Amino acid sequence: MKLVELFQGALEKIKSVRWDRTIEKHEGPEDWAAVLRCCEPEFIMIEGHPVLLPVERSHHANITILRAIFSNNGKSLTLFLKDTTFDDDPFFAGFVAVCDRVVGENFFLAILYHEWFVIERSPVLE
Repeated sequence: MKLVELFQGALEKIKSVRWDRTIEKHEGPEDWAAVLRCCEPEFIMIEGHPVLLPVERSHHANITILRAIFSNNGKSLTLFLKDTTFDDDPFFAGFVAVCDRVVGENFFLAILYHEWFVIERSPVLE
């Protein structure tokens, strides 16, 4: 799936969504219209599902999905990922994203994208 293949209605849905971020000490709500205007995002496939994250498509080769957790109803997805585009230190490369399925569409869209210190799963947790 590619952004350029979407119908205008699907693009309008994406543009209308706001998302929360904490990246490099910059916090606050953003809107997807600005992301589409200023960046070159593209869908990334995660466990067979297209997901749109607020990152440049050039990052995709450097992204490793550490955990993908789908909600029971299939409408939400929580991701723990590592993006080594700029740094491979776990202190700087970790991110968490919460994504929701867009109504009437078959893709997920990030509604939260935050820095996360890469924490390995503890052996005492299930």
